[in-house]
Amino acid sequence: MDAETTGKMHGVFEEVVTRASDARRQLEEEARKRLAEKAKEAIERAIQDESAETRRERGKALRDAVPRKSLGEWDPPAGRPDPVALLKSQDEQRTQELVPLRHERMGVSAFTFYRGAALIMASDLSMTPATGITVQACGDAHISNFGFFSSPEGRTTFDLNDFDETLPGPWEWDVKRLVTSVEICGRDRGFDKKTRRELDLLCAQTYRASMLDFAKRGNMEVWYAHADVEQLFEAVSSKMSKKDRKRARKGLRKAQAKNSARAVVKLTEMTDEGPRFISDPPIVMPLRDFVDERHLMEVVSVIGQIFSRYRATLEPDKRNLLGQYRPVDVAHKVVGVGSVGTQAWVVLLVGARPDDYLVLQIKEAQASVLERFCGASSAAMHGERVVAGQRAIQSTADVMLGWTSARLPGEEGHDFYVRQLWNGKGSVDLDIISPVELKNFSCAAAWTLARSHARTGDRFAIAGYLGKGDAFDRAMAKFACSYADQNEADYARFMQAVESGEL
Repeated sequence: MDAETTGKMHGVFEEVVTRASDARRQLEEEARKRLAEKAKEAIERAIQDESAETRRERGKALRDAVPRKSLGEWDPPAGRPDPVALLKSQDEQRTQELVPLRHERMGVSAFTFYRGAALIMASDLSMTPATGITVQACGDAHISNFGFFSSPEGRTTFDLNDFDETLPGPWEWDVKRLVTSVEICGRDRGFDKKTRRELDLLCAQTYRASMLDFAKRGNMEVWYAHADVEQLFEAVSSKMSKKDRKRARKGLRKAQAKNSARAVVKLTEMTDEGPRFISDPPIVMPLRDFVDERHLMEVVSVIGQIFSRYRATLEPDKRNLLGQYRPVDVAHKVVGVGSVGTQAWVVLLVGARPDDYLVLQIKEAQASVLERFCGASSAAMHGERVVAGQRAIQSTADVMLGWTSARLPGEEGHDFYVRQLWNGKGSVDLDIISPVELKNFSCAAAWTLARSHARTGDRFAIAGYLGKGDAFDRAMAKFACSYADQNEADYARFMQAVESGEL
């Protein structure tokens, strides 16, 4: 875009943002009302609340109705929905030109298929035993959805990093998805059966032990618990080979350097008007590539509305910080595996100096895969659902995290959430991970998942149900092996459907 067009774009953004003050006040008033209602409910619950020991005993009693051994059973029931049909139902809601890319990414391996098959597994899990204890479930807690982040204080933490499917749901579903992903990752890496079983058992055991520990802690201690990556590295590095330590340290440094400045280097090019997003279709497509000049201002206006509604969901200090940046370019960017085909935009903003950058991601939030089986979200918008879930689950949420909605020209309305594109974000390369690295990584993930469940559910009842023995661990390992077999069968069905043109 030339300087005149950029100026117009900036002007449209500013005009829309100015008009949003009434909408912002309305959102704030609605938020205050919701908070007041939640506070009232919390007080009522506290008055009626049982003691920790009573809740622990109630959880222990659930073993009679739902034996821990039963959690390990998986036998596909008669009338099980066709996995391809479930994927088709999702494809209908996505940008059709990108659906083949989604299938391509899912088709790389049984592991990448699993990453994109959250709906299939949610459908299957809905037919398995559960205790009825609800948490703020991630909904897609496979091992690739854990990684490193930078906190506002500048420390690097380990946490969940994907909340598209978050919804109140059974805690068992998250654990099963995590342990099964460890089994599938081990198969993908060619680890032998004995090694995989040891990894599966240890992952489940870590979740159980962590939950028992959280049940001994006070509420605020649980809330502020976090996994400092440097401390984790020091704790496990002595048991790693020199090669693994070097690779882990390199990955950590890479994650710590992954910020908006790095995104600008990776995703933009310098023009006469300054940095602009590169054109790399279909992965990165600047707005200028697919919107002609006649419709550009209309689309920019819509994006401006998206942006202003997003600003209204930020806390006042963060809103003021965002106001010190000006947008200079917008692009569509394909992300992930399961998310391919949903609307995902990136916005480049410049601050006080020419090298003061902020890159935000505006990502579409559709209905959680859990909603078909756990009930509809109570949030007014799916973007709000994602943000509320992330803030509840994560120890340190992105300071720029917010939500919005919009109606793009010629399309139905869309819900979005907004965050920094890269915020010290990184993970372990699972394509080359060693057994020792997978053990450390999966244990960190299990601890993190237990903390998220302890923060948002009845940790005393869950701990009472889990107990001190290994019955739960063995059940999870058994389920993981059986469901990994199911995943391989579904993957074969998927590949046949792609090859035959059914998909």
